[in-house]
Amino acid sequence: MDPERLDPVPFLNLASVHEPMEEEAVAAFRRIYRKNEFILGEEVRLLEEEFARASGAAHGVGMSSGTAALELSLRALNVGPGDDVLTTPFSFFATAAVIAYVGARPVFVDIDPGTLNLDPRALPRALTPRTKAILPVHLFGQPADMDAVNAFADAHSLNVVEDACQAHAARWRGRPVGALGRIGCFSFYPTKNLGGFGDGGIAVTNDGDLAERLRRLRNCGRRAQYEHLELGYNERLDNLQAALLRIKLPRLAAWTEERRRLADLYRRGLAGSPARPLAVTPGAEPVYHLFTVRAPRRDALKDFLAARGLSSGVFYPTPLHLQPAFAGLGGKPGDFPEAERASVEALSLPLYPGLSENNVLRIIAAVRAFYES
Repeated sequence: MDPERLDPVPFLNLASVHEPMEEEAVAAFRRIYRKNEFILGEEVRLLEEEFARASGAAHGVGMSSGTAALELSLRALNVGPGDDVLTTPFSFFATAAVIAYVGARPVFVDIDPGTLNLDPRALPRALTPRTKAILPVHLFGQPADMDAVNAFADAHSLNVVEDACQAHAARWRGRPVGALGRIGCFSFYPTKNLGGFGDGGIAVTNDGDLAERLRRLRNCGRRAQYEHLELGYNERLDNLQAALLRIKLPRLAAWTEERRRLADLYRRGLAGSPARPLAVTPGAEPVYHLFTVRAPRRDALKDFLAARGLSSGVFYPTPLHLQPAFAGLGGKPGDFPEAERASVEALSLPLYPGLSENNVLRIIAAVRAFYES
């Protein structure tokens, strides 16, 4: 059969996730609609408890987005003007933006070329007298080396805020990510492994005082009705999103195993190919929010796949230190060579629950055909 006549393979298709739970989702909507409890209701409280428990944390605080969870976590730790925060230059914009939002300065640390996560070996060179925190990212669902990050943080009395927005249910040495630092932050954006039907997020922590401050900060600094202890923000999670996420949460383990099975198929099929899957650090249990390869002639490969109806994605084409929004930091080409190389080589291939093995094999065959032609 002509491969170009086969059905196209989208980069992401949520139908296989959403269709089986449609009746439950509609029932949840009716329940919220009839109860008229829309903001910070019972469903939010239950989701916070259930997600925190699944994440190995004592407390969960629902937020309006993963970005809000990151920003308010820094504020809860009193990170602000005059402070530096160490983070990766290879991530979604929000990772560094939240540091700037609180008035602190993002200080970038180059990445490990195998995993594309922050390279702990580069942390000492980035440390300044103003450094107050480290914000590692579990990129694409691959846990960062938290042993090394936490050891460095402990040695220099730094707070660690985990950006786990792409890493729901990932584990590091058997422990869920998110509860390995002071605070861990997750996104419920619809495309995430645990995604809502709109924006949403959560911060988890084992520190009760931090949890209480996060609850105030997300709700206009309020301790009780019309009693505001500080200048907080309006970053609350709504009850409908929480109800829908609670339907999805018990299914997350099965979806994660399906992602891992498909990732293993990719790994075996691409063994020896110039398109190299990312390495997995010993002790890491990734959840494959994205399945990413380092691909020579990346853009040409992407076009080759697209011509055959096979979608792919580029995350991220411009490292953060070269983004116009951060021009004031003085970043220039060559500052972080590993991040810059990743930006021209990283290509993410379709991977999601419901993707057939046959379509994965089609993608593998097409990648190999590109490099053999």
